[in-house]
Amino acid sequence: MKLPRGQLVRQRVVSDVGTVLSTALENALTGYARLESQDALLLDADGTGVLTFEKGIPVVAYHTSTDSAGADALADIAVAGPYRLELYELDSEALTEIHTNEQLQLSPELPAERLAGDPELAERTLAVIPDEHAVEREEPGTGDSAVEAFLDDEAKIASIQERARDQARERAKEWGFKR
Repeated sequence: MKLPRGQLVRQRVVSDVGTVLSTALENALTGYARLESQDALLLDADGTGVLTFEKGIPVVAYHTSTDSAGADALADIAVAGPYRLELYELDSEALTEIHTNEQLQLSPELPAERLAGDPELAERTLAVIPDEHAVEREEPGTGDSAVEAFLDDEAKIASIQERARDQARERAKEWGFKR
């Protein structure tokens, strides 16, 4: 997914994605957030989560490492915090092509529910959607939470375990431990 470079409006480290979502909603941000997880920062893991917004409402989610999009990308974004956040403002027309791609879209309340675990924020998000853009809401309990989706992804768990083993071996070697 290619996004034009927007106007950087905020850059910091956050431990709660709810902060990002609330900020976007309160400021009616049209643009996107780049969330680079702790794994990427500390372990040289690849991948950045991208959330786009139209007037503060989440429209698209994408994860650069797994190439997952929409609701599936939320599980990859939710893996580990804190996150290095970059929040960009961007003209609405620059996002039109991305926002109309159904494979990338997600239900607007899902980031608040799955990334922040904040049903109140999800309700606030839904409350500001104009009637002509209202979406049918998923019934509670029908979708996987980010944790459930993550735990169902055996390949991702195996990858994390292998990376941890490699790091442990490397540290043991650095510290002079013998095997």
